[in-house]
Amino acid sequence: MKDGFVKVAAASPVIKVADCDYNAQRVIECIREADRQGVKVLVFPELSLTGVSCWDLFRHRVILDGAEKALVRVVEASAGTDVLAFVGLPLAVGGRVYSVAAAIWDGELIAFVPRRTADGSFNGGDGDYHELELESFGTVPLCGDALFCSDALPELTVAVDLGEDIQSIWTDTTRHARAGAQLICQMASFPGTVSSTAEAELAARASSRHLKAALVLAAPGKGESTTDRVYTGLCLTAENGELLAEDEQVGPARLSLAVTEIDVQLLTNLRRDSGEFDMVDEDYTSFAWGEDPVDTPLTRHYNKHPHLPEDPGDLPAYCERMIDLQVSGLVKRMEYAGLTHCVVGISGGVDSTLAVMISALAVKRMGLPATNVIACTMPCFGTSSRTKSNAIVVAEQWGCEVRVIDIGKAVYQHFDDIGHAHDDYSIAFENAQARERTQVLMDIANKCNGLDVGTEDLSEFIDGWCTYNGDHTSMYDVNLGLTKTQVRAAVSHIAATTEDRVLKAALYDVLDCPVTPELLPIHDDLIEQKSEDAVGSYALQDFFTYHILQDGFAPSKVFRLAKAAYGDEFTDEELKRWLTSWCRRLFSQQFKRSCLMDGPAVMTFTVSPRTGWLIPSDAEAALFLKDLEKI
Repeated sequence: MKDGFVKVAAASPVIKVADCDYNAQRVIECIREADRQGVKVLVFPELSLTGVSCWDLFRHRVILDGAEKALVRVVEASAGTDVLAFVGLPLAVGGRVYSVAAAIWDGELIAFVPRRTADGSFNGGDGDYHELELESFGTVPLCGDALFCSDALPELTVAVDLGEDIQSIWTDTTRHARAGAQLICQMASFPGTVSSTAEAELAARASSRHLKAALVLAAPGKGESTTDRVYTGLCLTAENGELLAEDEQVGPARLSLAVTEIDVQLLTNLRRDSGEFDMVDEDYTSFAWGEDPVDTPLTRHYNKHPHLPEDPGDLPAYCERMIDLQVSGLVKRMEYAGLTHCVVGISGGVDSTLAVMISALAVKRMGLPATNVIACTMPCFGTSSRTKSNAIVVAEQWGCEVRVIDIGKAVYQHFDDIGHAHDDYSIAFENAQARERTQVLMDIANKCNGLDVGTEDLSEFIDGWCTYNGDHTSMYDVNLGLTKTQVRAAVSHIAATTEDRVLKAALYDVLDCPVTPELLPIHDDLIEQKSEDAVGSYALQDFFTYHILQDGFAPSKVFRLAKAAYGDEFTDEELKRWLTSWCRRLFSQQFKRSCLMDGPAVMTFTVSPRTGWLIPSDAEAALFLKDLEKI
């Protein structure tokens, strides 16, 4: 359970209808296998000891007694295991019969949770606490409003829903979540249909996203009666809108078992942003379970590029959406200010390449000619012919006006004015060029009733890889809300979909070029100053940003996730070095983010000082760096 990870599973064994002894053995086998795999919470379908298709047999004394005796076997067999298992059975209480979930852990029957929905076979339970006296178990609570709180991981609270309660419009799932349950166990009873799996996936994703919860669902399998229906044993787990594991008895009848880890820390962090959870509800009764915490090995998959959809088929629409948001933001700003031109500094890098194309799309949407985009390439000491050529080709293919403005002479004059030696390649040497370019762009914008369109992206603002009041500054930054990986995806999408072969070749060469500020002198026309040599892989940086800032994880946990996502692409030493660098720069460069210009957000996360993630410009990185000592 280190870092908040808890292994959970949904199991649907192949049972025999009304054969409680046989079914108990299958359940026991599942519990033992789950314990072997390190599972801490295990969910079975509703009425798993009898089958859901017993109909009038549910009220027969032989079946009721058989189910209780089968439960005794299961409870006894669970001794020595550290698995909280929810097993379904019919339970007679005086003249009433309930469908219940038996909560079992380490040889103990903790409680029964009744289904609330009544039907022809079962009475409806309530949320009240009752005590039952059973010959086989002694005093056992019967409680609808039940929360199962882990002693091993205090943040983990579990609740359970059964059968028709799951589909009810008055479902208790929301109440359980608001009361503090991060994990909702759904003991389902639905049969298979041509759409049942898709419907269950959609419901689980939507509900888990809305409730910032994890859902573990188990439905009855192919051992059920096929008199009128066929059951397929669907098992799945969803967390905050994402399906983590799924199994189903497609083909021959077999055990379906979906095992994965849920991240309780993630769910807790997400809920803290809302403030609508862990509401005090005196109707709920808490039951403790669990042993000492253990280190849960990770088997779940982590996307290397979490700011992009993982399914390649979803990427085109995603990129089109990003581009439309950028264009719409720029058009609104220009129309509001009564501006007719876009002025863009083009370097041949991916950021300025995307910015000039967004500008061309914006003036087109406004009904203005493409020449109203003034693309300025401003070569200086570190400009290579490759990047300069690509910048010009891209702008010309979009029909923009291209201006080549060599700023070397102006920068040398500035050096003379401030007494800076021409061969002193310190930070002033680099920043003077960036600030000169910004001055040129803004003054041209003033001359042509235009807008200086910024090109810096969110990743560069996170790591501060920009010159304060240089490329850091613009009149409106269309890339402000996009990470470097998103910028590259947008440029790649345009390259893949354009019919202009010249443009396509130039865009792919832009994508192939190293990211560079081009501020230091070059030799033999080769790109020597590479951004990623100084700040690390932008893919890694975006991964760190997503999980540390958006998920709220500690750096030591993100190190673990990066190892899982990237495998052998980076050594442990490299990951730690770049993670340490990222943490230092996150704090030391905040002063640049504290005064960012306007620009459209394309995600819910942004670093805008007005609506986005914000820290003081003089906050200390000490605790973040200390956490890295755990690695």
